[in-house]
Amino acid sequence: MKDLKRYLKMAKPVWGAMIITTIALLLIAAVSLVTPEMVRKLTAALTEGTGTQSQMIKYAVILLAAYLVKSLLSFLSRYQAHVAAWFFVGDLTKKVYAKLQTLSQSYFSDKQTGEMMSRVINDTRNMETLVAHALPDLASNVLIVVLVSIMIFKINPILALCALIPVPVIVFVSGKFSRKVRSKFRKNQKILAELNSKVQDNISGMKEIQAFGKEEHENKGMSEFCEYYISANISATLSAAIFHPSIEFLTSLGSVLVMGIGGTLAMRGTMSTADVVGFFMYLSLFYSPIAVLSRIVEDVQNAFAGGSRVLQILDTEPEIKDDENAVDIGRAKGEIEFRNVTFYYNEKEPVLKDVSFKVNAGKMIAFVGATGVGKSTIVSLMERFYDPISGEILLDGKPFKSITLRTLRENLSIVLQDVFLFNGTIYENIAYGNEKATREQVLEAARISRSDDFVRNMPDGYETIIGERGIRLSGGQKQRIAIARAILKDSPVLILDEATSAVDNETEALIQQAIDELSKSRTVVVIAHRLTTVMKADNIIMLENGEIAEQGTHAQLLENDGPYAKLCKINQKTEKMI
Repeated sequence: MKDLKRYLKMAKPVWGAMIITTIALLLIAAVSLVTPEMVRKLTAALTEGTGTQSQMIKYAVILLAAYLVKSLLSFLSRYQAHVAAWFFVGDLTKKVYAKLQTLSQSYFSDKQTGEMMSRVINDTRNMETLVAHALPDLASNVLIVVLVSIMIFKINPILALCALIPVPVIVFVSGKFSRKVRSKFRKNQKILAELNSKVQDNISGMKEIQAFGKEEHENKGMSEFCEYYISANISATLSAAIFHPSIEFLTSLGSVLVMGIGGTLAMRGTMSTADVVGFFMYLSLFYSPIAVLSRIVEDVQNAFAGGSRVLQILDTEPEIKDDENAVDIGRAKGEIEFRNVTFYYNEKEPVLKDVSFKVNAGKMIAFVGATGVGKSTIVSLMERFYDPISGEILLDGKPFKSITLRTLRENLSIVLQDVFLFNGTIYENIAYGNEKATREQVLEAARISRSDDFVRNMPDGYETIIGERGIRLSGGQKQRIAIARAILKDSPVLILDEATSAVDNETEALIQQAIDELSKSRTVVVIAHRLTTVMKADNIIMLENGEIAEQGTHAQLLENDGPYAKLCKINQKTEKMI
């Protein structure tokens, strides 16, 4: 009931359509009583010999009008129910997606893309059944049961009590079924999410699957998982297959009792034939809603199984969020400072240990060191994807936590080693950095990043569709497009995390010229293995085991003959071998 109240509260924008649906269904319930009453009167007139031609026509006209009204109300209820349901599902999907965008990177670190997609799309879609079918049907069928109960008690209280005998058993069986099937539906939703995740992983990694000749291996794995999915669904279906016939049998027992007792009463003359026939007509209306209510139990459990997974996302609190007193700072100068920053993903394995440094606005700072020493973690902390365990980070002397996330990230442009491009045109991917940019500004960013030449040589130029994740571009081309996108954002701080790792020496030299030009007007943070990218930095920080081993200019560090100088010698030997 707690979850149901939340769903109803979230459905407030479509309450109007839901109310119209409910009223239409209630009127259908009332109109449904016309048929058994007309049959009862017709039987009475025929058996008693009091019927006239005009009466027959009158009953037929009333019945026709009832059927016509019922058809119109049925259309109205179905249409409004689905309007309400799909608006609710669409709104819920938007809310879940919006919520995901507020969650911290740590939330996604142990989640699979396919599983998240299943929650956003499949689980929210299951709520359509709740809004369009279960809730309206529940209201209308409960009313039908109440109205029919009144009518059958008016006809014959003893017979009515006999008809009610199976109801407590039906309620008990429905409760048992509900508790048993709930866990099965939740399990099914979880397995479906895992299946989506596996399919998404395999499609994304199709190149690797084919390159390593793992088609048969992956096909076997997928087949086994599909069999597991089938088995889980059959288990839930088996429960439903036992439950629904059981309900039908129990309701039929009521009809058997009524037939035996009602027939006996009619033979003894204590009950008219018309009342027996009318009672049976009402009885069909009585047991039919009970059978529907048993189906609603299944629908509700199925919807709630997906709904609970949706609520888990909506109830998740982001680790990284604006403090109450956070303010917008506008465009910053670009001064960044780390003060005694310590950070770890796993408490037993610290990534950064008491790291302190400062980069003045308009200067260039570079971080070098072996893989895993914390270089990319520094970038993640600068973007505030994570917060330090201890210490603080400042922008223009203001702690990150005192700045709203929106304005903090507006002041930062980033190019990651693992470039992500959207499935669209080259122009759209560059313009993603600044929606208000003019075409000339987009082209200028492409020229600065040395992308313009190769783009113009493509058949459709800037309108070339690059495919999912930029699959139609080379690694170097993707990185240059990403650099153009970051340049177009025109933030005071530009972060390049191994941004030239996939380009050749000639292109790297051209991009380096662009970086030198950009560093005159903004703060540039560079992370690189290739030291040619960092040699002109105003300050180079050498990291070892999460700590600053040494720092200074390229010339100063070479003179110190420390870890950086050794790294330079290794790089020189490697380049000679190449």
